[in-house]
Amino acid sequence: MNKDNVFYTKTMAKVYADQGNWDKAAEIYRYLLEREPERRDFIHALSEIEEKRLDNNAERLSSLLRQWVELSLKYNVLQKLKKLQGHFGDQ
Repeated sequence: MNKDNVFYTKTMAKVYADQGNWDKAAEIYRYLLEREPERRDFIHALSEIEEKRLDNNAERLSSLLRQWVELSLKYNVLQKLKKLQGHFGDQ
């Protein structure tokens, strides 16, 4: 274990997971599994974290898609207003 990985313990992985820092928790569990690949508790914990990461990514993607649709609709409205402005501005 090098200086950077001194705190790569099951406890630290759980702390990160409890904080919602799925990436760091997964990194630690992967590190621990490299050293003890037979540990089913590490495998199970990593599996749960990966599932939560996927759920979190799906929620963020859904939010971004919703924002994109809203912006697209607003853009269309602005384009129509510009056409109207050009049409009435010529008179």
